[in-house]
Amino acid sequence: MNKKLIASAALAAALSSIVVAPVSAAGKEKCYGVAGIGQNDCGNLAGTHSCAGQSTLDKDPGEWKLVAKGTCEAIGGMLKAEAKAHYEASQKQSD
Repeated sequence: MNKKLIASAALAAALSSIVVAPVSAAGKEKCYGVAGIGQNDCGNLAGTHSCAGQSTLDKDPGEWKLVAKGTCEAIGGMLKAEAKAHYEASQKQSD
């Protein structure tokens, strides 16, 4: 295969991911405490993982999913400040 073609395809793929990522998060917010097992979108508040699909508990208050802006609390979730306070309080209780 032509090396220029391969390089062009790689560059196009890299550029498209840069352009698409910010657009897909527009109008969304992180909603904590609504992700099912293996359904989180990225790292948790505890810092025990940094990948999507790593949650081990349903509705863990430290795990989050992106939801439409303004809908988080209506579906039973928490925004980051509330989730962080909840997490810190639970850590103090376990000490």
